[in-house]
Amino acid sequence: MRGAIVSSKVAIVKFDDGDVQQAFQQAHKLIGGIDDLNTKKRTAVIKPGVFHHKKKNHPTLDVLNAIINGFSKAPQIFVVESDNYKGTGSERLQIWKEAYTNRVVPFNLSEDTDTRGVKIADENIGLSHILFKPNVFVSTHVLRKTEYGSVLKNLMGLMPTPKKGRFHKQLPRVLIDAYEAIGGIDLAVIDGTHAYATVSLDKGIKTNTLIVGRDAVAVDAVGATIMGVKLQKMPILQEAIRRGLGEGDIDKIQVLGTSTESVREELRR
Repeated sequence: MRGAIVSSKVAIVKFDDGDVQQAFQQAHKLIGGIDDLNTKKRTAVIKPGVFHHKKKNHPTLDVLNAIINGFSKAPQIFVVESDNYKGTGSERLQIWKEAYTNRVVPFNLSEDTDTRGVKIADENIGLSHILFKPNVFVSTHVLRKTEYGSVLKNLMGLMPTPKKGRFHKQLPRVLIDAYEAIGGIDLAVIDGTHAYATVSLDKGIKTNTLIVGRDAVAVDAVGATIMGVKLQKMPILQEAIRRGLGEGDIDKIQVLGTSTESVREELRR
C-alpha cells in the first residue's frame, strides 16, 4: 500500500532553548496543519530514531514532547522501538521515560504477538499491528550527515528481529518496502537540536532547528541538503523517488520558514 503524499511543503523553523513546542506548532502550520492526523478517532504511533540508549544522537525529550502535544486529541500515543543487538527496544525507550503517561506509552515492537504478515524484500515479515492505518505514523530522527538520511532509514526499527544485519545487503528495498507496507509516513520530523557530522558521532553542533513535513522523502532531501549530502548519492532516497513516493528534487520542494542555505551557513560558521 502506498502512502498518500499530502504535499511536498517542508518547514524549517529555528527555536530558542526551551521553545520547541512553539517551533513545532509553527512548523506544522506552515505546511498546512495536521488536523486530519490529530483526531479522537486515530491512535498516533511515534518512532524516534535511537540505535543505542547510551548515545546522545537521538531525538531529544523536548522534541518528542512537542510532537506528543501536537497530537492532543489522539486517544492513545505509542512511542515505539524494536530490539537490536545493542539491547531491547524497551530499554532504549526509557530514554524518554519522562514523557510517558496513561495516554502516552512505550511499546516494544519486538514483543507484539499481534502482527500482520507483509512481504519485504521477498521475505515474509510480521510487523506489529499498531504500525498500520488508520493509526497515524510519525518518524523522527536527528539531523545528520549520511547517505542513509534520517526519517526513512529510521524504518529499520520496524523490523522486530534483533538481528537486522541481513537487511543491510539490500537496504533501500527493505526500507521502502516497509514504508509501502504500513501505508507511508504521515508526518516526518528531523530534530536539528544538534547536527551530527557522522552517524556514530555522539556530540553534535547545536543548531536548534526543526524540519517538518508530510512528505518524508522531501524532508529527508531537505535535511541532506542542509548537511551537504548529494541527493543522487542517497540510495534509500532514490529508491523512494523511483517508486513515486515523494519529491526528491530540492528545487521542486516548497521550503517554508528558514532557508536551507541559512542553516548551512550557520553550520559552516
